[in-house]
Amino acid sequence: MQNSIILISCILTGPFATINKHQIFRVLMPLLHITCASFPALTIKIMAPKTLFEAEKTNGHKTEFKIRQLEISDHAKGFTELLGQLSQCPSLSQSEFEARFADLVALGDDHHIAVVEDPTSGRIIATGSIFIEKKFLRGCSSVGHIEDVVVDKATRGGHLGQRIVNYLIDRAKAVGCYKVILDCTPELRVFYEKCGFVEKNVQMALYF
Repeated sequence: MQNSIILISCILTGPFATINKHQIFRVLMPLLHITCASFPALTIKIMAPKTLFEAEKTNGHKTEFKIRQLEISDHAKGFTELLGQLSQCPSLSQSEFEARFADLVALGDDHHIAVVEDPTSGRIIATGSIFIEKKFLRGCSSVGHIEDVVVDKATRGGHLGQRIVNYLIDRAKAVGCYKVILDCTPELRVFYEKCGFVEKNVQMALYF
């Protein structure tokens, strides 16, 4: 088992780190007689990669931030209040938040919500999500849909939004998506162009 763990660790962090880790994991586990139950920590590490970076806060000082996956404790850290800066997001009770969190967890890697927590205040100050749509097109490929990207208005200007978007793009690449798409307002066109997106087609919507 120890040798198997070392082998997988080398593959996931070595020169093959940019290819689909989930496909590697599916191939290696049967060959090495490893199951999720026997080594659950490895699965968690693959599903929830974390990124450290520095950003300049409004006071001019640089602070180290970490992008991580949404946790159930983030309800108390202002996650839904932050979403309210993007669109309508009424207050949720703890039980309501936990129920929806469980729904999303059940989707596995197909739905990933990333957040940035301010290490000083303990509040969630940036977030974005990606949904992986599995298709029959292009040889049963997948498309990544980026949604709900918002940075707290008090901390904007430190490139947190761009960091979140790049993080979500990297996740889409890691699971084999052939493209990533999103909708945005005209005011945000320049921001997403800086993230590498180009304007294409026309958005249509039908609200209920």
